[in-house]
Amino acid sequence: MAITDTAKAAAANPRATLQDWLPKLVLAPSFALILLFVYGFILFTLALSFTGSKLLPDFSTWVGFNNYVRLFNHPNWIVALKNLAIFSILYIFICSVLGLGLAILLDQKIRGEGVIRPIYLYPMALSFIVTGVAWKWFLDPGIGLENVMHQWGWESFSFRWIKEGKMAIYTIVIAAIWQSSGFVMAMFLAGLRGVDNEVIKAAQIDGASTVTIYRRIIIPLMRPVFLSAFVVLAHLAIKSYDLVVAMTDGGPGTATWTPALFMQKFTFGRNEMGMGASSAIIMMIMIFSIIVPYLYSELGGGKKQ
Repeated sequence: MAITDTAKAAAANPRATLQDWLPKLVLAPSFALILLFVYGFILFTLALSFTGSKLLPDFSTWVGFNNYVRLFNHPNWIVALKNLAIFSILYIFICSVLGLGLAILLDQKIRGEGVIRPIYLYPMALSFIVTGVAWKWFLDPGIGLENVMHQWGWESFSFRWIKEGKMAIYTIVIAAIWQSSGFVMAMFLAGLRGVDNEVIKAAQIDGASTVTIYRRIIIPLMRPVFLSAFVVLAHLAIKSYDLVVAMTDGGPGTATWTPALFMQKFTFGRNEMGMGASSAIIMMIMIFSIIVPYLYSELGGGKKQ
């Protein structure tokens, strides 16, 4: 009976009906495009990973999980996973520590904060390609830091990490930290400024030192910010491609290959589209394994409270 009354009221007031449907009509085209070009292509890539496609998609050659077996038996993929582990651990940890340290420094209401904060944030405004090219020039022994030191008279100075197979991945870590630590600092600074001042004043009245207040009160309250920073940095690490291409293009040899670079090389460089699609699906699973627990913690955990 109530549903009938509501329908009658809506029919009697077409303007209210239009106002109810207008947002849905406006969002419908973008929603349809997202379904097609995001989730549709995810399904397309998943199907492609089970085929023997080479230069072009070929759904007549189904090979099952053969591409995934080949993928995890391929030495370049193993190298890419090892590099991703090194890059991710150092990148996430150092960015978090450095960002938190800078945020705590600025939270002391130091003089010139309005000038210092944009300086820290500026690298994030650059694209990873620009950052990669700049750091490639800086680290290149022939024109960069080593060459400058030699011109200044320090002939014994040597810094050739970008040319050394075992150390090249660490130069990418340095460039990535330089670009992202300011963004992490901004996240932590917003979290610090959001802490209730009454809690801090109560701790100060009880005689707690500044270090104790940060360690025992403020930092534990910033758990959501730490989690958000981890998700953002982990996502950037997994899909790292343009910075690697700009700095080393995966070299020397395959020393700085990452999963994203592996996917590009095999899909478009070696005409192994099925293999490239399988690597893309593995990367997607990595990202989902981070995003899904985060969403569960933020949404599911909030409902339980």
